[in-house]
Amino acid sequence: MARRKEEGRWAWRLTGFVTLCVYIFMFAPIVATVILSFNASMFGGFPMTGFSLQWYAKLMNNDAVLSAFRTSLWIAVVTAAVTTAVGVVTAFALVRFEFPGKQALSTLVILPALVPETILGVGLLVLIKAVDQPRTMLLLVLGHIMLAVPYVVLIAQARMVGIRRVYEEAALSLGASRFASFREITLPLLIPAVVGGALLAFTISFDNTSASLFWRPAGVETMPTQILSMLKISISPEINALGTVMILVTVGIPLLGGAILQGLTRLKRRGEPKEETT
Repeated sequence: MARRKEEGRWAWRLTGFVTLCVYIFMFAPIVATVILSFNASMFGGFPMTGFSLQWYAKLMNNDAVLSAFRTSLWIAVVTAAVTTAVGVVTAFALVRFEFPGKQALSTLVILPALVPETILGVGLLVLIKAVDQPRTMLLLVLGHIMLAVPYVVLIAQARMVGIRRVYEEAALSLGASRFASFREITLPLLIPAVVGGALLAFTISFDNTSASLFWRPAGVETMPTQILSMLKISISPEINALGTVMILVTVGIPLLGGAILQGLTRLKRRGEPKEETT
């Protein structure tokens, strides 16, 4: 018995050590990028020669970076809005209704998340070349929407399964239309999934690299492709500063959205009348 306990302790210690190594391997480059973005030296490496914000100031005066940021921002916003609307409606149909081809539709919706982005990018690029279709901003936005829809559908489906049908059936029995029942009953209960899906879609679009490389029009840069083009010249603290900005956007926005959602949930609970006990 004592031997088994000792083996169990060593197993947990080994698991903890391996887990720690994995986290260090994952996050050490990110931490190094953030630290080196404040390096006073123009050579992006250790040891640091001093603390400086000059590289962030250079980013603010870099027209190419600002243009790429604006492009990525509006593409991500459009992608999040369209993907959330399409994903929520699709999830509602897949969970609440039975119709011919339901399984095929579910597989088709999830398929872009299963196929590597590089394969999708090359496939769509070959297709538009075959039909003699030039690469446009509309094609780029549609590509980002296609990549983000599966994740929104999965999040909305997971939430939808937990919503009981009796609420909707009660509204329908009282004379409400199917649309009114969805708008007044189902959608408010789906708000956590809607917010979570929108934030995830925004992050996926803003941080997308491989698909944007294949689908962007000539002369148009997004933030990831702008970083790649800058890396072809040299590795400088300015690139580290740009990477830090990308980290703040892709990590900070979901965290901020989650905090806001939790705050709204707490306010809603406080505003609800308490049940009196006799």
